[in-house]
Amino acid sequence: MKDIMDILIIGGGINGAGIARDAAGRGLSVVLCEQGDLAGATSSASTKMVHGGLRYLEYYEFGLVREALAERERLLHIAPHLVTPLRLILPHNADMRPALMIRAGLWLYDHLGGGSSLPRSGTLRLGNCIEAKALRQPRGLAFAYSDARTDDARLVVANAIDAAEHGAQIHTRTKVISCSREGEYWEISAKTAAGKTKTWRARLLVNAAGPWVDAMDACTGAKAVSHMRLVKGSHIVLPKLFDGPRGFLFQNDDRRVLFALPYQGEFTLFGTTDTPYEGDPYAAKMDDKERDYLLGAVNRFFATPKSKEDIVWSYSGVRALFGDEEMDASKLSREYHLELSHKKDGAPVLTVLGGKITTFRALAEKAVDQLAERLGNTAPHWTGTTALPGGDMPAGLSAFDADMATRYPFLDEALRQRLIHAYGTRMTKVLGQAKSLKSLGRHYGGGLYQAELNYLKSHEWAITAEDVLWRRTKLGLFLNDKERRALGDTFNA
Repeated sequence: MKDIMDILIIGGGINGAGIARDAAGRGLSVVLCEQGDLAGATSSASTKMVHGGLRYLEYYEFGLVREALAERERLLHIAPHLVTPLRLILPHNADMRPALMIRAGLWLYDHLGGGSSLPRSGTLRLGNCIEAKALRQPRGLAFAYSDARTDDARLVVANAIDAAEHGAQIHTRTKVISCSREGEYWEISAKTAAGKTKTWRARLLVNAAGPWVDAMDACTGAKAVSHMRLVKGSHIVLPKLFDGPRGFLFQNDDRRVLFALPYQGEFTLFGTTDTPYEGDPYAAKMDDKERDYLLGAVNRFFATPKSKEDIVWSYSGVRALFGDEEMDASKLSREYHLELSHKKDGAPVLTVLGGKITTFRALAEKAVDQLAERLGNTAPHWTGTTALPGGDMPAGLSAFDADMATRYPFLDEALRQRLIHAYGTRMTKVLGQAKSLKSLGRHYGGGLYQAELNYLKSHEWAITAEDVLWRRTKLGLFLNDKERRALGDTFNA
């Protein structure tokens, strides 16, 4: 007879991984099944921001913004290597929104989430900003405010690592193919990439499949996704458009807002779009209309024209949002909904709808509260104050950086910073007792050495070159075609 698990989670994006972490840390037995790679779809296709969502104030979503700002502060403390402060410049366009309206919105943004460790908003002159020198209109009034950036895929992996270290089973490339209620339990079958079938019995089932939530809804019979909308968001990455550490939030002429953010040292990340989507979420790609929209905005705001030949990378993700079919896709709420089936339905299923990367921890906590109540588990909340793997830096990020510079003097600044912000204190697990670059083994290009590759394979479920280049790291931007093929050959050997 199979062991009976407390919870089986379908979906290895940020919500599924966050729920797995929280539940396992409360002593519940957990299995997570992800049909592809961790963060293989929506959760690696964000704008890489942990933010309150300034634009949602315009739609009176004060509750969402308040919770997101509070979560931003928590994540800055529990994952200081993965979530770091970012100052943003908002050039004023009087034709879009009055200055008084923006000042009021920023004041509310500063105070709505409670106490914040980040600097408050203020006004400035573009002519005094190094970043603004590249703008088509480099002078005039602007506003500055604080938010944070993150590596979205690594945030997912960190949650999965913590879940596993608390006893959860994490199965990637494992697609759930059937689930049926057998009295008080679920019988779940899944197929691995190798074609093998795995089966489990679980007391509770969580459908956190993101844009596939409707397919799993049909599998479970929950009938919980009648108001779900699929919306595609696309981003482009260009060679660095401007100097300086700050990013931009632009008011586009269609009243949408667009981010231009420093990215990976040598690039600018620009986006996003919001377009209704139908079809396989894995097949989502930026289409010509989205590309032209984003390039048109780049050329509206920046002095040096850019064309499609300048795009070094683009990516698209499909978000499952909760909202009315008639509502414009860009106005759909990022609020989340948790729907737990009634006891009379038999073995319960919790369906997760909507959400955004910033609020994943709060979503997970509320989800596990409901699950734990059904299971009679009374363990306390813990994820809001306990560091994510790599985030245990009592003396702070700068002190840890200085320590790593002393311990590994052979690392140049760029490589050391990349490793610190990817792995935090677990950087020492990657490098071990290495005394030189040579001792890290084969160099695949872009600062990727065999020691890091071995770590990713053995500790982070990386089994393809794409997992490494575009999710565990963003080194796909730095390796040439020959180097990428060489890395792929190591996985195919």
